[in-house]
Amino acid sequence: MLLSLVVHTYSLRYWFPAVVMLGTAPAYVLSWGACRVLTAVLPSRLYRRMDDHLYNIYQSLVLFFFENYTGVEIVIYGDVPKIKENVVYLSNHQCTADWIIADMLAIRQEALGHVRYVLKDGLKWLPLYGWYFSQHGSVYVKRSAKFDEKAMKKKLSSQTVLGTPMYLVIFPEGTRYNPELKKMISDSQAFATKEGLAALDHVLTPRMKASHIAIETMRDHLDAVYDITVVYEATLGKSSDRQPAPTMPEFLCKESPRVHIHFERVDMKEIPPESVIFRDWLHKRFEIKDQMLTTFYESEDPDKKGKFPGEGQRSHLSIMKTLPSLLFLGGLTLPMLLTESGRKLYVRTWVYGTLLGWLWVNVSP
Repeated sequence: MLLSLVVHTYSLRYWFPAVVMLGTAPAYVLSWGACRVLTAVLPSRLYRRMDDHLYNIYQSLVLFFFENYTGVEIVIYGDVPKIKENVVYLSNHQCTADWIIADMLAIRQEALGHVRYVLKDGLKWLPLYGWYFSQHGSVYVKRSAKFDEKAMKKKLSSQTVLGTPMYLVIFPEGTRYNPELKKMISDSQAFATKEGLAALDHVLTPRMKASHIAIETMRDHLDAVYDITVVYEATLGKSSDRQPAPTMPEFLCKESPRVHIHFERVDMKEIPPESVIFRDWLHKRFEIKDQMLTTFYESEDPDKKGKFPGEGQRSHLSIMKTLPSLLFLGGLTLPMLLTESGRKLYVRTWVYGTLLGWLWVNVSP
């Protein structure tokens, strides 16, 4: 009985946030749809501003749970600019919570609504979210030979022409690093060796195509590239063996009490435009990440282990930046659920929004 109660209480830690985040999605989509109709005859720039504002509201709700609710401690190494910039965000990738880390940095620059992603093509089938991310400016890409370079350039070029504020998140490794998947790591190292590049231990060999296309297509629009390295302190085991990073449910269950983020701003003039030279530049960036992660996990010096180089600063996110979004979207959702007609509209939004979204994301250019 006691064990059952403990398990039930533990599950509520992530079920409650999940229900709220998913449950408010229809209200959010309906709000977006109403605004889209109202701005249909207005210039595209005005619609983009409205869309970015709504996206900021929803993602602030998400951060209420992932940061304020969990009480996670964010430690940042490096100086995050206080102003908004048009950037490409390049980071190591180890779990689904990595997307939230990008949001955590963006909200500290008042740029949360500008966050867009380069996503695996299969994610476009997510109900409601899949098509919304696409219309918000995110790009779906396929791997290897199926990669559609022309489509990516077209999408990003259209954003540049409109002057769309850009905080484009890319994970160059292409998939998540998991220390327990030894074959995946060895295959990545073998690929690097074959290409004449250094083999890496704590990150996978980065693939350069999406990053290069994004940076070159938007070069004149971008201010900088943000080079980000993330460690979830929960992955630091008692021995030197690195543990798997937390999943989103585990993160919401407060299993990662501290996150270390190493931030480096790279000016555009430092990034080579030629593809071959860019590949070497990107790989050297990941070599630096690998060295920092090796020290973080394996150093025998207690002053270096569990830390990034430099002085880390704890960064607290005020609840007043996130709570209003929870109250706003919650206030839109609850009335829908209290009446029969509202519940029907709620269900129809999920069903028809998903079906129309799948159609839209597969036929739109």
